[in-house]
Parts: sequence; C-alpha cells; structure tokens
Amino acid sequence: MVIARRRQVALALTAVLAAGAACRAQDRAPVVEPGRPAPAAARGFTLVASGDVLPHTSILDRARFDAGGSGYDFRPLWAAAQPVVSRADVALCQLEPVRAADGDPGFASPPEIARALAATGYDGCSTASDHSLDDGAAGVRRTLDALDAAGVRHAGTARTEAEANAVTLLRAGPAQVAHLAYTLGTDGHPQPPGAPWTVALADENRIVADARAARKAGADVVVVSVHGGTEWQDAPDERQLALARALTASRSGGRPDIDLVLGTHAHVPQAYEKVNGTWVVYGLGDQVSGGTTDDRGATDPRGNQSTVARFTFAPPARPGGRWEVVKAEFVPQMFDVDAGRVVDLDRALAQGAELRGVRDRIRDVVLSRGAAADGLVMGK
Repeated sequence: MVIARRRQVALALTAVLAAGAACRAQDRAPVVEPGRPAPAAARGFTLVASGDVLPHTSILDRARFDAGGSGYDFRPLWAAAQPVVSRADVALCQLEPVRAADGDPGFASPPEIARALAATGYDGCSTASDHSLDDGAAGVRRTLDALDAAGVRHAGTARTEAEANAVTLLRAGPAQVAHLAYTLGTDGHPQPPGAPWTVALADENRIVADARAARKAGADVVVVSVHGGTEWQDAPDERQLALARALTASRSGGRPDIDLVLGTHAHVPQAYEKVNGTWVVYGLGDQVSGGTTDDRGATDPRGNQSTVARFTFAPPARPGGRWEVVKAEFVPQMFDVDAGRVVDLDRALAQGAELRGVRDRIRDVVLSRGAAADGLVMGK
C-alpha cells in the first residue's frame, strides 16, 4: 500500500523546491482546539486532475533554455497551473514515459519533469498509456524511479508483480483516495516476457475487481483513470461510453465501487457527464504538448487545449456511506507552444488576452452531454 502525504495548502513554490521530495512525504494532521469546529479539510476534500503530458522536442528545448542550457527546468511550464493544482487536497496528472539520458525524446521526457510535477503540487500520476512500453520494461522502470525520487505517487505501470498488485492510496484531508489507472492499448507493444502485469490494461471485470480490493485496503474514494478513446474526436466513442456505463453501474452492498472516472488520450477535450450518479470525464485533453497535427496530418490547435477537473467531496452522512461530490468544476486551459507555458484561460482573459473563443469552445465541448444540468460549472 502506498500512502502519499497530505497536501500542504498554499505552500509557496520556492519553499517546495527548498524542502525537496522528503517534505512531500510527510502527512500533517489538522490541529483542532477543543470546542471549535473542525477545519474544512476535516469535513471534506478537493481533488483536481489534468490531462496528458506529452513533452515533444520543442518543449524539451524550452526547458533546457529555462535551465540556462544545463539540464532541464520544467517548473516555469506549469507556473500558471500551480495555483489550481497546489490548493487541492490531492492532485493527479497523466505522464508519458521518462527516457534514457541519451535516448530519442519521442513522447518521453527527462527525469527533471517529475521534479517539476512535484513542485507544481501533483501528488500522483497515471503512467498507463499507449506509450508505456515504447522502451519496454526499462522505460517503465525509469519512469517510476523518477517519480519515486520526486515523491510523486503513480498507478498503471509496475516494476514488479507485487507493485502491480498494490493499491496506490493518497491522503486527501480525512479521506484515503485510491488511484487506479489503465490503458486500452499499448500501441502494438507486447508486455515484457514473463511480466504481463507491467502495464494495466483496461478490462471492465479487472477494473471492478481492483476497485473492490481498494475498498478492502481502506479506500474511502476510488478514482479510475482510463487512457483511451478515438484521437482527435470531440465526442467520446462507443467504447468509452460502454465502459463508463459498466464501471459506474457496479455496486457492492448498495454502494458504488467507483467514485470518479477520468479519461485521457484523445488529445482534445471531451465531455464531462454524470453516469449512474457518478462523474465521468471522457477526456481531459493534452495539458502539455508541442505543436500538434491531427490524424490527417493537419495542424490542429485543439491538441493544445485541455481542462483541469476539480471535484469537491463531502463525507458520508452515515458510516460506510458514499463520499459525495458536492461541487463539480472544470478549469479551461491551453498550452502556448511559442512561450512553452500552460495558460489559465480565465486569468488570461481577465488580463485582456484574446482567448475568449478558445475558452468558449472548450466549455461547449465539456458541457455537450448535459453536465450543466447536473451542476457542473466552469471554475477559476
């Protein structure tokens, strides 16, 4: 069982860097004076999740420039996202593989990217994707070693069978959040010989069984990340829809087995929807990506658009009940390829930037399956 430290709310970025990874591993319980109400963190928690991190060569070049030509500094890339991420009790990302020092970048990134994710405030990442096995077991090992060194938890790939069977638990205020992650494919790459557990493949029965195991391991909330869908398609495909229906319908003892489903891979933002009483994000979009071309080879700016999902959970009304989402939000973002920076569209608009059309397009897609009627709002 992997336990992550409770988020240190509003910690300044410079202090995070000075404290290092060891500081991130420490849990801090709220102090409550006798006779006073418990702080907000003791009543519930907030979870945020963002989309794919695809560090193309242009992004690596910018990170090297930001580092002064020696090594890589990815921290400025996430500066605009840091306020949203760091204020949550638990924050999740989706990371493609970490490459070898002398390797071909492809979709892979240097290990410095893990330290930047930690500095931004991410607690855990899904590492299951169609690129997880681009460099076989060695690539999986490098990726997880880099995340471990940075104090960022992970789910979806494993170095050992025991690690594959473990439950990744993240502390979120008073709650334990299980993060499970899967991919619908590995781009034709087979699992390493003798290690069929290296990458978690999305299968309805397997996911439900893992979710139930997570409950037994102490999870109050079970979050499932699924890497799949039709690339460059705004609407979720039938496989996504069918899997969402199946996962959200699964129950044990009258309680849903899964509390939140998060999708990545499509490269573009997709809809949010409440299915069987459970929130599903079909596609968060690419949070970090270089210049993008679609499946026809045409430049497509949608590949630099994404959302950050933010869900506020309240504790159950009775012991053994469900932690309920009492506030559902999406924060529209884009990646400025020229500047090499994540852009918070709401803040950019407030400063007079001409990005209203981008924000409105993301909003329309996110709300295209009626999520507004179930209370989803655009957050800041």
